[in-house]
Amino acid sequence: MNIKKIGFSALAGSLVAFSANAGEMSVTGGAGLYMTATDETGKTTFSNSDQVNFSGSTELDNGMTVTFALELDGDESDDGAIDSHSVTIDTDGMGTIKYVGHGGGAVLGSWDDMTPNAYEEAWDGLAPSGGADEVVNGFDANDQIRYTSPSMGGVTFEMSFLPSNATHQGGVYTDMGIKIAPEMVEGLTIYYAMGDEEATAGTEFNHDTLALVYAYGPVTIGYQNSNTDATAANATDETTTLGVSYAVSDEFSVSYNEHTFDAGDYTADEEYTGISASYTMGGITIAGHMNTKENAGGSANAADVDGYEVALTFAF
Repeated sequence: MNIKKIGFSALAGSLVAFSANAGEMSVTGGAGLYMTATDETGKTTFSNSDQVNFSGSTELDNGMTVTFALELDGDESDDGAIDSHSVTIDTDGMGTIKYVGHGGGAVLGSWDDMTPNAYEEAWDGLAPSGGADEVVNGFDANDQIRYTSPSMGGVTFEMSFLPSNATHQGGVYTDMGIKIAPEMVEGLTIYYAMGDEEATAGTEFNHDTLALVYAYGPVTIGYQNSNTDATAANATDETTTLGVSYAVSDEFSVSYNEHTFDAGDYTADEEYTGISASYTMGGITIAGHMNTKENAGGSANAADVDGYEVALTFAF
């Protein structure tokens, strides 16, 4: 009987040791206070953000690493307290496979505007016509799978896959992209991505984007052109974006951006301009932007829309 007790105690001790060494958990968090006006004819609003991020990873015997990430966000109304969450498998040499339960996983969605900015894009934070930002970003939804290849001489391949869901009952959504950071041209990064979307059977949208970003010392400049081609001419869109940022110091950056949205059913292009700045002191950041939209809704007679946001954020 005593031998059995010793055996069980040893086994329990070994299980505890195994659990303690099997993986690592980390917790980070943040909070923010915001003063925002999306249209000068409207009111200024105040809001806050708060999030706690959990991340746990473990290495398997074959060298692969599995990482689980979860964000708790008190401001999320659609998913309750649980916001972004994902599981990532690092294959130890053959790239990573990421299952995104919530929080965005498409290549086009994450590459919709790669031009540099100190805080937000020129098209962000304005009262939108049509109820959405005027950018080409494919389709993003929950329960996506994304693959990222290892870098091969500065070249990385990425692909995302979304099965049919409530929105895309006609077929799956896929997109893919290639990121090139040529070793012979330090500071240059090229992005190209394309995707096919079929929300309903027989109605197909083809998206693509090309971005060039070049950093030299404290200055970074970027150019991006994106397109959506569709069977119906009024559903064909094109965007052109320019941006330049300047790092005044390690703590302080400023930027200027321009964005043009040419929709198939617009009589005039929407034109955006924006300036932004950010200053960081340890875990505290003060940032803001001032953006303007001309020809709102594709009408040359529409009044300009001016908006701004000032943010005070904390990282823990």
